[in-house]
Amino acid sequence: MKSTKKIRAVIVDDEELARAIVREHLVAHPDIEISAECSNGFEAVKVVTEMKPDLLFLDIQMPKLNGFEVLELVEHHPAVVFVTAHDHFALKAFEVHAIDYLLKPFSKDRFEEALSRARTQASKKYERSLMEVLDEARTKEKPIARVLVREGSKVHIIPVEKIDFVEAQDDYISIQSDGKKHLKHQRLSDLEATLDPARFLRIHRSFIVNVDRLARIEPYSKDSHIVVLKDGTQLPVSRSKYDVLKQLL
Repeated sequence: MKSTKKIRAVIVDDEELARAIVREHLVAHPDIEISAECSNGFEAVKVVTEMKPDLLFLDIQMPKLNGFEVLELVEHHPAVVFVTAHDHFALKAFEVHAIDYLLKPFSKDRFEEALSRARTQASKKYERSLMEVLDEARTKEKPIARVLVREGSKVHIIPVEKIDFVEAQDDYISIQSDGKKHLKHQRLSDLEATLDPARFLRIHRSFIVNVDRLARIEPYSKDSHIVVLKDGTQLPVSRSKYDVLKQLL
């Protein structure tokens, strides 16, 4: 007799009691295997990246990295049941995009309902809905105070005031900060939409610069200019941004 492949689940919550409740409910389902439990977002990023689970019970309100940031940092997106105590924005977004969630404290019946939906949710549709929720979460939190970058299973948290400039590189961005470059899978326009426009200026289709780093503008050729940062870095300036920069400097 052929054995049925088990659903691999990961539980992420900074509260031990909350993890225990989810674990207790899952144990009643022999087709589900609890692959790991994580007490913070950093652990979750590492586990999801390495294990690629089928199902994720994910707390939203966690210190250091919240649930939305965890999903932003991982490339593998399993079926997700969000767990939340009082995030009213999240509840509204989930309902609009048909993403399931558990509002603490939840009953066994409500848990079973969420689990049933997670089993049957079409992955393609779910992935699209999940991305819409994450986009709304980013919009709600702008201007952002930090940028998150994952390198392997390691997470770098870069405060925006530490950013010198950002360069577009195909589907990635290169973030220059403290003499180091960090590569992140994100479009430059998407990052621009979350940054404080009083602090960051897009000086070229491929570059965003921290205005605190600006030193001067210099001519480059007959009809073009470059901006020179305080550390000597030279970046191109588009014609449309030249007048804006002149006013700043």
